Amino acid sequence: MAKTDWKAEAKTLKKKLNKAKARLDTAPVATTAKVKTVSPLAPKNGFPALPDIAGVEFAAVEAGVRYAGRTDVTLIRLAGGTAVAGVFTRSSTRSASVLDCQAKLKVDVPRGAGAAILVNSGNSNAFTGRAGVRSVEAVTGAVASAMDLPQSRVFSSSTGVIGEPLPHDRIVAKVNDLVTGLDPRGIEMAARAIMTTDTFPKGASAIVQGEGGEIRIAGIAKGSGMIAPDMATMLVYIFTDAKIAPARLQAMLSRQVDNTFNAITVDSDTSTSDSLILAATGKSAAAEVKAGPVAAAFEAALKGVMLDLAQQVVKDGEGATKFVEVRVTRAATPEDAHRVAMAIANSPLVKTAIAGEDPNWGRIVMAVGKSGAAADRDKLKISLGDMVLAEKGWRSPSYSEEDAAAYMKRDELVLTVDLGMGRAARTVWTCDLTHRYIDINADYRS
Repeated sequence: MAKTDWKAEAKTLKKKLNKAKARLDTAPVATTAKVKTVSPLAPKNGFPALPDIAGVEFAAVEAGVRYAGRTDVTLIRLAGGTAVAGVFTRSSTRSASVLDCQAKLKVDVPRGAGAAILVNSGNSNAFTGRAGVRSVEAVTGAVASAMDLPQSRVFSSSTGVIGEPLPHDRIVAKVNDLVTGLDPRGIEMAARAIMTTDTFPKGASAIVQGEGGEIRIAGIAKGSGMIAPDMATMLVYIFTDAKIAPARLQAMLSRQVDNTFNAITVDSDTSTSDSLILAATGKSAAAEVKAGPVAAAFEAALKGVMLDLAQQVVKDGEGATKFVEVRVTRAATPEDAHRVAMAIANSPLVKTAIAGEDPNWGRIVMAVGKSGAAADRDKLKISLGDMVLAEKGWRSPSYSEEDAAAYMKRDELVLTVDLGMGRAARTVWTCDLTHRYIDINADYRS
């Protein structure tokens, strides 16, 4: 064969090889997702019984976004007139879905318009350039068409691997099946479909007595790794049948996020896809929630649901075996209280000592010192539960290594640092750091 023929043949084979590689890169993994060991901190009674929220329906299907044999796409339909609020990650590399949701929440809503939320796991559609934008347009457009909604009222979320194109055609192909399968009692199914490295689905609820009837709240969340404050550190969807103006709903959500989802950390890493969407359908028999006692009770209940979900995320932290509450009191400023709390909660040395059940309070002293907050050695007091470990610049005379070591064997721990510098305080929640965290993340993409 002539030399030029060999070159042509090689060029043709190279094209075929590249096409085959592209198909493999976007194909779902042939095997099912790995079997997970449920976190020892998971709720003992499993997924809670959540109240139905009038005006909300759920569906979930297997689309093969990344894995075969796994339910990985969820559709949520919201009744006409639903008010929608949201908070999102402040990451500078946030995903196409996050940017789209943020833009849509600024758009004027047609009176009485319904809404929908589409969520996929397995692929975060983050750092995917214009292709990511096209994927969001494709999936939200397909839902809008199938449900006769304005596309501006279709919100989407994606979670999973960063930097890989979202195979949105697989999702679009399942939209009709999703619409057909919508069920007002399908919230647990939806909670399972949004999981990635989670080992259990997360749900929480509350009921408030309004004027003229009950107001119900129910929420689901996913999150296990890449968890650190800067809103929302995971995917969260909360629903209520309250009648409430969108601006008031948004204000309540924004107020309560700081002491809930912005007060947890697993590994100090903020995701590109963090989203919390709160929807109020207005279907309760109770009167509209306005200023007053009912509004205060509703906001308190909303905070309770948010905190419950946030703490479940920490309890499902990748490889976690201990749930830790870190309390910082008497700081000079609120900013200092936050710095110290997060320095302790994020310290690998503190977290590994907790995993090893070692009451090594010297590592807590180190974390306080590195935080940059105002501190004084002789004013500092460190406690574990009710036991004072260190005070007045030295180990406490009442300190018992045996008692402290026994306390460390508990599943849930409280660690308190009194700075003695002022009146500010902060509480955050974290977990220990075990070898299992490395195992999970070392082969996350395999």
